[in-house]
Amino acid sequence: MRHFATASALLRAAHPLPALAVTAITAGLAAAVGSRPLGVLGVVGAVLSGQLSVGWLNDLVDADRDAQVGRSGKPVASGAVSRRAVLLAVVVSAPIAVVLSLPFGAAATAAHLVALGSAWAYDLGVKSTAFSVLPYAVSFGLLPAFVTLGIGAAPPVWLVLAAALLGSAAHFVNVLPDLADDAATGVCGLPHRLGATKSTAVAAVLVFTTAALLVLGSVGFPAGLLVLVLAVVLLSAGLVLGRRPGSRAAFHAVVLVALLDVVVLLGSGIS
Repeated sequence: MRHFATASALLRAAHPLPALAVTAITAGLAAAVGSRPLGVLGVVGAVLSGQLSVGWLNDLVDADRDAQVGRSGKPVASGAVSRRAVLLAVVVSAPIAVVLSLPFGAAATAAHLVALGSAWAYDLGVKSTAFSVLPYAVSFGLLPAFVTLGIGAAPPVWLVLAAALLGSAAHFVNVLPDLADDAATGVCGLPHRLGATKSTAVAAVLVFTTAALLVLGSVGFPAGLLVLVLAVVLLSAGLVLGRRPGSRAAFHAVVLVALLDVVVLLGSGIS
């Protein structure tokens, strides 16, 4: 029972839901571009290992800050799992991600390595600078490159740009609920400098621009027009309702449009 509790805490320290979400999107993209089943499985292994390493490193670096503001859901900060165990998990999972990328070729491996290096840099300090959004843009933008280069094709520019914008939006959305706690512990990234209202607006613009790029690049009109109209309706409603004190309607609207972007990307196919 004790070992199970430790393993469970270690898994929670890796932020499994975001890791699984990124992995699922990348796997879906791999299937959309025509990767064979074994290729899709290879993408799952490489991306999931890398995402877990990023999550573990993040919790390890932030352990003292998390403890300072009493974040009970953080296993490292609460002592549910040791820092040594999490460090070992990072040291093991990071090389596995690189090794599992090798069968896709040198170019794809390089793209994934740069994406991971960017994410690790965010964990190690870029998150506290005015350039905090940059690692998200780089890491997300390179995931489609990893997938397409793995089958010997250059990624469409619109796809890389859409992924980078969606990743940037994810940064603003992800940070919003923790702005106060982050500020109290010295984390001052771009969203913290802009504030909650401006950050929400920036995230809304980013996810709408992503939708527009996906429509122009893969969906086309008139079906794409419906996607854009739905995005406008959701974002407008969220921003209006979000003006009420304590409301998270704007946050939820941005998340919904981001999910719409992902569905459009995976459902439309890549040319």
